[in-house]
Amino acid sequence: MSSPGDVPPEILARLRPICRQLPESYEEPAWIGVRWRIRTRTFAHAYTPDAGRFAVYEPYVTAGQPPVVMTFRVPVDDLLGLTADGFPYFRADWGHNVVAAVLGDHTDWTELTELVTDSYREMAPKFLAARAALPPPMS
Repeated sequence: MSSPGDVPPEILARLRPICRQLPESYEEPAWIGVRWRIRTRTFAHAYTPDAGRFAVYEPYVTAGQPPVVMTFRVPVDDLLGLTADGFPYFRADWGHNVVAAVLGDHTDWTELTELVTDSYREMAPKFLAARAALPPPMS
């Protein structure tokens, strides 16, 4: 990675097909990292935070390296169930339905695909959300 906020290419290579398969979604640089949007609404945001500056990320620093994190939306009723067990999920300190996932070798990409798709459905217009079928499981 070249600067704070950058997302490793191997993580982007996994996230891009997940996000691009969603109707009318697009990728763009964010204030930090990369985000995927539907219209003007962000449904997924991947970045490498400055863990020294934001204490919420400190527990996820490994071997002196900050975590790679993705935030996304979940139905409010699912928030507690997803974050109750802790790692790799935790509640973001902004937004009423925002979850952060620490990404890495441990990531269950099938589960993450479902979560990103659900986030898209939360943010997309209803007619597009209805077209967002879950993709086949990733290997």
